[in-house]
Amino acid sequence: MNAVDDTPLPEDISAWIGRSERTEDEIGLTNARRMAAMLDLDPADFRTGSPLPPLWYSLFFTPNARQSQIGHDGHPRKGDFLPPIGLPRRMFVGRSVSFLRPLRIGEAASKTSTIAAITPKHGRSGALVFLTVRHTIETMAGPAVVEDQQVVYREAAGSAGAARMQEAGTAAPAADWTEQRAIDPVLLFRYSALTWNGHRIHYDADYARAEEGYPGCVMNGALTVLLLAEAGRRRAARPLAGLTARLSSPLFSGEVMTLAGHTAADGRMACQATGPTGIPAAAVTLSFAP
Repeated sequence: MNAVDDTPLPEDISAWIGRSERTEDEIGLTNARRMAAMLDLDPADFRTGSPLPPLWYSLFFTPNARQSQIGHDGHPRKGDFLPPIGLPRRMFVGRSVSFLRPLRIGEAASKTSTIAAITPKHGRSGALVFLTVRHTIETMAGPAVVEDQQVVYREAAGSAGAARMQEAGTAAPAADWTEQRAIDPVLLFRYSALTWNGHRIHYDADYARAEEGYPGCVMNGALTVLLLAEAGRRRAARPLAGLTARLSSPLFSGEVMTLAGHTAADGRMACQATGPTGIPAAAVTLSFAP
C-alpha cells in the first residue's frame, strides 16, 4: 500500500490553487456509441457530426496516467496536477455545469482544468479536504462546457467502515415521475471502462470491503448523476442549459435505486436518487433553455 503523509495538507498548499493543465481529445464516435449502448439507446442513431448529449463529455479528456503512475486505489498518484493531500480516500461529491453549446461527434476539442479551491474541514468521520477543479471544454467555435467539480479526500475507513450517512440529503418533493434502476456489476464495469476510471471501489469488491470499509462495490457517483440527468431531460424535451449535483450517500452493486423528479414553477427540475433504505443518495437540479 502507498505511504500517506501524516498531515492532510502541506504548508505550501495555497501554491496549488490556480495550477492548470490542458488536455486535447477528439469527440470520438466509438465512445459515443458505446455510451448509447450502455444507456440502452440505439448506437446507430449517433454519427459523425451528431450533437453529443450534454453530460457525455465525461467520456473524453480522461487522465491517461501510465501504469507506473497508478496508486494503490487505482487513481493516478497525487502530486503532479492534483495536490499532495495526505488523506487516502477520494470520492466525487458534486458538480455544477453550464452547457454553452453542443459538442459534436468527430470534432477536436480541448479541456483546461484549474485548481479553484482547497478547503479543509472536519466531520464525524475525521479530517476532510474538499477540492474544487474548474474544467472548461472548448473547440474552434469557442467554449462549450464549463464545470466546477468537487471531490473530497477522507481518512482511511475506521472500525465503523463507510456506512451510509443517515443525516445526508433532504426530503424529496412530490415527484412528477419515478423510475427504478438496478445497480449491477456489468453496468458499473462498462461505465468505469468508458470513462477510464480505475478506482477499485467500483469493480473490486474485496478491495472495497477490506481497504475502504464498504459492504461491496460502490456505484459511481457520476453515473448516478448521469442517469438522473438522462431521465430528466427525456421528460423535459428541451435543451439542457445547466446542472448542479450533490452526492450525499453511497449506493452499492446489487441494490435497486429509485430516480424521481419534480418540475418547479420556474421550469427547473429537481431530481433525486434514493437507495433501498430511502436515504437520498444524490440530488440534481436541471435547468433548461427557453
